[in-house]
Amino acid sequence: MRNKLLLFIFCFILKPSISYSVVEIDITRGNLDPLPISISPFFTDNNSEKIIKKNLDIDNLGLEISKVIENNLRKTGLFDTLDKEAFLQKPDIAHLKPRFEDWALIKSQVLITGKVTSKIINEKDYIRIEFKLWDVLGAKMIDGFSLTTVPTNWRRVGHKISDKVYERLTGESGYFDTRIIYVAEEGPKTQRVKKLAIMDQDGFNTKYLTLGNELVLTPRFNPTNQMVTYLSYFRNMPRVYLLNIETGKQQVVGDFPGMTFAPRFSPDGKKIIMSLAKDGNSEIWVRNLETNIQEKLTDHPSIDTSPSYSPDGKYITFNSDRSGYQQIYVMRSDGSKVKRISFGKGIYGTPVWSPRGDLIAFTKLHKGKFFIGVMRTDGTGERLLTENFYQEAPSWSPNGRIIIFYRETKTDEKGQGFSAKLWSIDLTGYNERLVLTETDASDPSWSSLLGN
Repeated sequence: MRNKLLLFIFCFILKPSISYSVVEIDITRGNLDPLPISISPFFTDNNSEKIIKKNLDIDNLGLEISKVIENNLRKTGLFDTLDKEAFLQKPDIAHLKPRFEDWALIKSQVLITGKVTSKIINEKDYIRIEFKLWDVLGAKMIDGFSLTTVPTNWRRVGHKISDKVYERLTGESGYFDTRIIYVAEEGPKTQRVKKLAIMDQDGFNTKYLTLGNELVLTPRFNPTNQMVTYLSYFRNMPRVYLLNIETGKQQVVGDFPGMTFAPRFSPDGKKIIMSLAKDGNSEIWVRNLETNIQEKLTDHPSIDTSPSYSPDGKYITFNSDRSGYQQIYVMRSDGSKVKRISFGKGIYGTPVWSPRGDLIAFTKLHKGKFFIGVMRTDGTGERLLTENFYQEAPSWSPNGRIIIFYRETKTDEKGQGFSAKLWSIDLTGYNERLVLTETDASDPSWSSLLGN
């Protein structure tokens, strides 16, 4: 199981330096002033034990780990990862004691070094990775750790190091040791085969969780673990499933013939909230997964859909046309104190509360274009981050820094040229990027940090 990844952790984390001025990043300004950072290839310890599995290239493993770190940090738009061809010091010497003047000469402000050692424990292969983070201008080490794990988890090691660097230099938690679940799509637009798929946040280690025999929609992660809920049509009937990603165990929550929007988990993972239509009217319902008791939260003749909890579980945001056309509302988690918060021009939908609790992401349709935007929880400070022909389904990274969504393209006169792809954007509106997937993709959901 992935949560059992890190078998031994040997920490030599140093206390952060008293002065943070050299290596702090202003993360409120997008990618305007990226921090120059050098990521030295992790070298292989000459004292490494000979591994049992001959197909493991231990000599190149350190280089691959450093590439994972480099790609993660560069994609944030906050770091300028410097060209390795300009490095003047060998990786093993730099890891022991950098010549800071050599790194300052190439304008680097921060240096990452590392070492990989292979070892055999109880006739099984393991690798031990050491990582150090250096303040070049301050000429001192400011962070680091070491850990031991099985060789196949080397990519996760790179993600965990990336999280540590990001947290130390920005003051925020990272989001690299995470996964994204989405709907993988193939085929012409009128005959799409849709499977449930999951991958690491950088697009690697893709796994398909369903066969494509049944239509699947809107998978959503449980905030507390690696459980997901999703909607599937079983014999043309909307059915809600719970799926444990680690064990593969699947559970049917129930059939919901009046479902108009797929469920999301409550912050504690014990409830799911969804929109159900009964007698031609769509309302917000919550279902306790432990007792299976279901409760209606709204009671209005208009259409209420797309509910999402605040991270403290005290409030719910949703969209409704009770004002005459679709807008965003907020209410208490018991359904009381309903308040409209969006008042801009256009149609608002798919509101999703940020994990930080300070913003709500949404989709907006105005003058034939679709926008992904954010606003404060009282509706003020609306900012439109990106526009396109068609895009929707925003989902937050666990630190509330990045929004992932999907975007569709137009078809030509022959009905060809259609595609659906995942994209991400910084909440400041900078650093918009295509998220690479093996197939077309839609309906993404970002996991929480995976833990140890």
